[in-house]
Amino acid sequence: MSAQKKIKLTLPQQEYQAFVKKREPKRPVLKNSLKAFLVGCVICIIGQVVKWFFMTFFGFTETAAADPTIATMIILAVILTALGVYDHIAQFGGSGSIIPITGFANTLTAAALDHRSEGFVLGVGGNMFKIAGPVITYGVFSAFAIGIIVVVLNMLGGI
Repeated sequence: MSAQKKIKLTLPQQEYQAFVKKREPKRPVLKNSLKAFLVGCVICIIGQVVKWFFMTFFGFTETAAADPTIATMIILAVILTALGVYDHIAQFGGSGSIIPITGFANTLTAAALDHRSEGFVLGVGGNMFKIAGPVITYGVFSAFAIGIIVVVLNMLGGI
């Protein structure tokens, strides 16, 4: 709580804040951090194994193996979300389960599954893209802004 908000609290509000603080359970920060780290590591190791698989058995270069690896990780996240397994992984690992590709796939799939009873267009599509829309918009805008910066720096003789 900020110092400004603390000053504006009335006496009963301050007493209530103290009451809540005494009874709030202590969070095991170190334990939760280790769980998140381990879950994130396992997801990344699986991704690296999949990439190695494509490089070894299909003869992809390291750069070329990235695309099928990403697609495979997305498919795995979607399947695990549909089966309800990803929720248990997220419950255990917390923020470690939000590795960008798998976490985003989980979020979109969960939104689609939650609203499938409303129909495919308005339920699945509409609610799925409520989540994806801001992410995609931010990504496109960021790429555009960085592209303009690179062009300007190239024109000035930088980079």
